[in-house]
Amino acid sequence: MNQANSLREIDERANLTGSNKFELLLFQLGEAADSERREIFGINVFKVREILVMQPITAMINAPRHVLGVANIRGQIITVIDLPSVVGCRPKKGNGILLVTEFARTIQAFAVEEVSDIVRLDWKQVLSAEGHGSGLVTSIARIDGDTESSRLAQVLDVERILQDVLPNALRFEKNEEDGAHVKLPAGTTVLAADDSAMARALIEKGLKSLGVPFTMTKTGKEAWEHLQVVADQAQKEGLKVRDRIALVLTDLEMPEMDGFSLTRNIKTDQRFTGIPVVIHSSLTGTTNEALVKNAGADGYVGKFAIDELAQALRAALPQR
Repeated sequence: MNQANSLREIDERANLTGSNKFELLLFQLGEAADSERREIFGINVFKVREILVMQPITAMINAPRHVLGVANIRGQIITVIDLPSVVGCRPKKGNGILLVTEFARTIQAFAVEEVSDIVRLDWKQVLSAEGHGSGLVTSIARIDGDTESSRLAQVLDVERILQDVLPNALRFEKNEEDGAHVKLPAGTTVLAADDSAMARALIEKGLKSLGVPFTMTKTGKEAWEHLQVVADQAQKEGLKVRDRIALVLTDLEMPEMDGFSLTRNIKTDQRFTGIPVVIHSSLTGTTNEALVKNAGADGYVGKFAIDELAQALRAALPQR
């Protein structure tokens, strides 16, 4: 991709995310277990680097379960994960497509049966899947709008899948040589938001290791509602919200309200003046990193690197 095309893509994505919208790549994995139904699955287009017809795969000795092997793609050796096998589907047509993805500082390919469409959705059309029976799905997208007859797509938690299949791929451990904690002003906490249960667990572990008190929320909407409660209470006590919330740490991809919208809401509301926002996202890669810089946040750090997160928090926190 040349520079002009790359800049146009960044501008288009910035305009899209600025309106609480995103693009979802829809694909199928075959028939569900004990059924002939072929469910629709989805992944944020931002995480997809390339879509290819199935490439030659070299099986690796002693490969983990669900790993088909490796493929030589544009000179890079990339691990190929059998996504139908992970979710328990039977591809009737075989795995015909490779989704080469880049997120959380990793590059891997997912084998899928077929790709069906790319749809543009409002995050309000996406509802949290937590509590609905699958730890591998972060949210459910109503891809035909907010109607009762809308088709549903399961948005897969690819970070969780990657961690389950390749446990050493995602790590969020503190460098033992860096003993310094992140110091917040007395009486304040970090407000964090992430829709992935796996990511929340890693973030909680990381913040605890840094000695940072925090409140964890599951969506941008939940974080925004929490800020309203804190603002009302602070007003009653004659305080500013920043006397209670030192910093907001938010993911970007979240149902109902994404991190871009949460950041914009915070930055345009005078009640939250002086509260920095740090984006903590799995959307890594040159194009995505350029995109998140347009979000208006005070810092950005890719998942998952605890030392870099500590540095981003220290840099964003105001000197009081």
